[in-house]
Amino acid sequence: MLEFPDHTVLSVVVGSRAYGLATEDSDVDRRGVFALPAERFWRLDKPPTHLDGPRPEQFSWEIERFCALALASNPTVLEVLWSPLAEHVTPVGAELLAVRDAFPSRRATETFLRYADRQFQKAKAGLRGGGASRWKHVMHMLRLLISGNHLARHGEPLVDVAAHRDRLLAVRRGEVPWPEVEAWRDRLVTAWPDGAALPAEPDRARVDDLLASVRRRSVRA
Repeated sequence: MLEFPDHTVLSVVVGSRAYGLATEDSDVDRRGVFALPAERFWRLDKPPTHLDGPRPEQFSWEIERFCALALASNPTVLEVLWSPLAEHVTPVGAELLAVRDAFPSRRATETFLRYADRQFQKAKAGLRGGGASRWKHVMHMLRLLISGNHLARHGEPLVDVAAHRDRLLAVRRGEVPWPEVEAWRDRLVTAWPDGAALPAEPDRARVDDLLASVRRRSVRA
């Protein structure tokens, strides 16, 4: 049995509350990282790489899996490292946050644009079929482009998009005509920075050193 809460090193709030887009009906979405003792990996049956819970709307990754996804510039994972709403940070969690600049690289352009395009195509198909709920996906597509644009320009994703709150929520309510949505999307993509603020590759060695240190200390504990 995995004593999940005992091994949590980082827990943050994500979703609409971290984005500055919360409304009265918004849930509290949480994401986290847990670091298991090294001995858990010495047997044939490996521990899980991710878990749901223990609270509703919570999802966490084991630290090794989390680092692998972050090194690939996974947008969902990167926003955990830059969430303005940290609820639980252990010393190991603080070390992880201290190396967060080692994860993003210019490959983020590809991942953010790919994720956003996937949301765009799904939303577009859904709206053609009369799916009003798809407007939420359209809003998050635009938010993702804003965040990725900021990452390419400044070296870190923009999680809190409250500066765009009114316009983004209008999109979610379906109040912005589709041609205007497409025009906004096109402007964000066309104006995408060249990524000069980011290294060509992530600093894998720095992340690897942190992971090895965490595993070694868990053996001695």
